[in-house]
Amino acid sequence: MTTFEIAVLANPSAGRGRHRDLLSQVLRRLGPAARLLEAHSSEEAEAACRAAVAGGAAALVAVGGDGTIHRALQAVAEQPIGFGVVPAGTGNDFAAGVGMPADPLAAAEAIAAALTEGRHVAIDLARAVGANSEVRWFGAVLAGGFDALVNERANLMRWPRGPRRYDLAILLELARLRPRAYGMELDGEDHSFEGMLVAVGNCASYGGGMRILPDADPADGLLDVVIAAPFGRAALARLKPRLRRGTHVTDPRVTVFRARHVRLKSDGIIAYADGERLGPLDLDLTCVPGAVRLLR
Repeated sequence: MTTFEIAVLANPSAGRGRHRDLLSQVLRRLGPAARLLEAHSSEEAEAACRAAVAGGAAALVAVGGDGTIHRALQAVAEQPIGFGVVPAGTGNDFAAGVGMPADPLAAAEAIAAALTEGRHVAIDLARAVGANSEVRWFGAVLAGGFDALVNERANLMRWPRGPRRYDLAILLELARLRPRAYGMELDGEDHSFEGMLVAVGNCASYGGGMRILPDADPADGLLDVVIAAPFGRAALARLKPRLRRGTHVTDPRVTVFRARHVRLKSDGIIAYADGERLGPLDLDLTCVPGAVRLLR
């Protein structure tokens, strides 16, 4: 017996509250079978999604940003259930990468139409396995360099609040900027290096539109990998604006690879994927083709 026809996971604080009145409109467009999941923490959100999938829901829809989608992906990966994405966050990189309409209501209407017509698009996911053998899935990009260090520092800070906390974290990490030694294996071949930046992804962008992997295709069965050789603070400042356009890949210090399987390790770095804390950078990453049935 089906628990929900369409289970909906929503983050009411997504997009810093800009979409506070959006949810009721999204639910109306999804139709009378849509039911909102109750969750008050990330752990509860994942548990509610898993319970909905196990209970026979016809679809799971995530309304929010990449963090909300990341929680839902843990439940739908490799499961025979439709997955819908309504972009309503500060960063909507997965939604953009898989071709969802940028307008949340248009996305909800596309999901409803896909369900009615019984169609979906097979989209790849990345499976990450850590040293503790825990499996986590991500849909957009894993950061394991300077940006990961900034994220970790910002998350440990209690002051200031909001975007200023990240600005301060950037300044503090710039003050201790240094190359890192990375162990990296791509489809069994050693590509270890010393550098400042590494990102592995299924989609093109992270951080709300920075095109770190501009040619990534979430349906090609491969992960894109970008690394950057050592450079100083001034070079980093010049490179940063180019990330928005994706033109940084033409810099001679930047190298791009594609692989099905990536082994990545570096001491003292906590990796972030889909903007969420993943854990120490000792990870086995695999592209799983068609791991999610996207309603689009």
